Amino acid sequence: MKDSRIAARGLVLLGCGNMGSAMLAGWLERGLPATSVWVQDPAPSSWVQSTGVHVNADLPTDPAVILVAVKPQLMSDALPAFAAFGGGDTVFVSVAAGTPLSAFEEVFGIASPIVRAMPNTPSAVGRGITAICANDAGQGALDEADMLLSAVGDVVRLENEEQMDAVTGVSGSGPAYVFHLIETLAAGGVAQGLPEELAMQLAKATVAGAGHLAMEAAEHPAQLRVNVTSPNGTTQAALEVLMDENSGFPSLLPRAVKAASERSKELSLG
Repeated sequence: MKDSRIAARGLVLLGCGNMGSAMLAGWLERGLPATSVWVQDPAPSSWVQSTGVHVNADLPTDPAVILVAVKPQLMSDALPAFAAFGGGDTVFVSVAAGTPLSAFEEVFGIASPIVRAMPNTPSAVGRGITAICANDAGQGALDEADMLLSAVGDVVRLENEEQMDAVTGVSGSGPAYVFHLIETLAAGGVAQGLPEELAMQLAKATVAGAGHLAMEAAEHPAQLRVNVTSPNGTTQAALEVLMDENSGFPSLLPRAVKAASERSKELSLG
């Protein structure tokens, strides 16, 4: 990781659960010195303690970045202890869902560069996607945040913070939709006579393989769907159910995304 500012001044990781550990592993693999990282976590894993990073030690006086990865409900207790780092050029990056930029500005001041990020759970295996946006003072920090978060997958930049609720509905909560698809696809196989273990293996591999093909292929997913659909064949029979405008995916998934987006708005308002 070629960022001399972080290596020299240090990076503080506040919270090191699944997401924090995934990011830490990515940074270390990319060459960030372990001695440049300070982890603050009430119950650090044995893996974190084995990496050589500073664990629950005295923090550097002027860290380059403080990355906040605590659960949203713990935010009000965790942030005030770091208020003294606000007002300078320490960059604050938050991966906490539902916590708006304004909440951090209240603690650290509007002059502090603050980046809000929404990663998703595939980040734990380096296949995530993260959306980022920043307050006015943090616009110049987006490149640095992009570099840090790309350690766990792709990164996209939003035009404004208002888009974050829709991002939550699509990619933030989206993995759960796909997991449920796997569940129900396997259940369909069992209903047609397959053993449970085999049906689940087929469902997992099919969803993973189709997702990889969609990422790698030049064609739009709609064209990939057409490519595998023979006229009057088995796939067409299934798609007539799934593509029904009233009961199929065209109605169901937009409703799901809307429900998640609206709940995200509610949570951000407290």
